Amino acid sequence: MWTFTSSVEEYAAVAEPFLLGDPVRNTVPLTVLANLREGMPVQDPVFGWWTVDGEVRGAVFQTPPYPAGLFAVPVEAVAPLVKALDGRLPMFVGPLEVTGEAVRLLGTPARVVSERLFRLGTLDVPDVPGRGRLAVPGDLPLLVSWYQAFGDETGMGEGDVVDRVVRRLEGRELFVWEAQDAPVSLAALSPAAGGVCRIGPVYTPPSRRRRGYGAAVTAYATATGLAERCEQVVLFTDLANPTSNAIYQAIGYEPVADYAHITYG
Repeated sequence: MWTFTSSVEEYAAVAEPFLLGDPVRNTVPLTVLANLREGMPVQDPVFGWWTVDGEVRGAVFQTPPYPAGLFAVPVEAVAPLVKALDGRLPMFVGPLEVTGEAVRLLGTPARVVSERLFRLGTLDVPDVPGRGRLAVPGDLPLLVSWYQAFGDETGMGEGDVVDRVVRRLEGRELFVWEAQDAPVSLAALSPAAGGVCRIGPVYTPPSRRRRGYGAAVTAYATATGLAERCEQVVLFTDLANPTSNAIYQAIGYEPVADYAHITYG
């Protein structure tokens, strides 16, 4: 049975213990929950949990304008979820078996982005000229432009970019790689949730690519996370980008599971 609420705290009290049972695969819902508690703005949210014989067996969240998160939804709960939401799932992301069942029920989507979740094994820091550092308020205009470019390039730039970058700067979540005293690449690191931090986005402007900067800034942010913030680090990749997948594996990231980002309309 699905139960829904718009209350973050009511959802957290019921769903968080379940989500913490697998903090790697549930990195996104746990991070979203942490951000909401820290005051991340959201309009008309929907949170839900799936129970069987009184035990929580699944959880879902919708925080417009972002995709609904089906990360912790069991396959058998998809049809009841679609029915309960009256088919209102314009965008969603989750494991392949879950999104596949949703697509079977909802029909052919307009766009599918195939993703893979990776978890760090042993970090192998690349030898790349330059240095990593924490981003500072003076980097704001550049980072906003990079965030916007990342969204335009990937088609996944929902929400207020300026607000998002400001919040992440204030949370000490953004890192840059500098070469010749100028920022050349960006990596973000989510706050720890269940002992897990998540890298993303990672962006290098086109004129600076193929020099190892993306790998370097990812390794730097990863090392910072492990040293100061969390026990494990994960990241998602777009499977259509073989270069980034190879880079992350070269510095020690290992595949965990495949996901799909589905868009209708």
